[in-house]
Amino acid sequence: MACTDEDDTSNQVSNPTEITSTVTDGVWLVTLYKEDAVVQTDNYVGYSFTFGSDGVLSATNGVTTQTGDWSTYIDSGYTKLDIMFTAIDGPFEEISEDWNVISKTATKIELKHVSGGDGSIDYLTFEKD
Repeated sequence: MACTDEDDTSNQVSNPTEITSTVTDGVWLVTLYKEDAVVQTDNYVGYSFTFGSDGVLSATNGVTTQTGDWSTYIDSGYTKLDIMFTAIDGPFEEISEDWNVISKTATKIELKHVSGGDGSIDYLTFEKD
């Protein structure tokens, strides 16, 4: 499923427990990052993401490792995947958001974030490595 601005996120696609179970199983790659209609997926090429069962998130490309925290919860009727890297600038700061889960399979998770400031829409997709 391709992400579009018209995606309906009003229906729950999963619950936080299911998201936790999925993301903690294996290593993930970013296959799409689109910020306000500009595709920036290349910023994450070569990075493998691991969501630890202890809430620790790491992204490594074999040379550089970025770390942070993650969690899942429900907010305003949406299942959320909260990603918070410790990097204060650059591409990992860009994906540090509270993402709405818009679809989930065992090997793919599609996320959407609507900015509270200007209403811009970002999309992030993880696929299992």
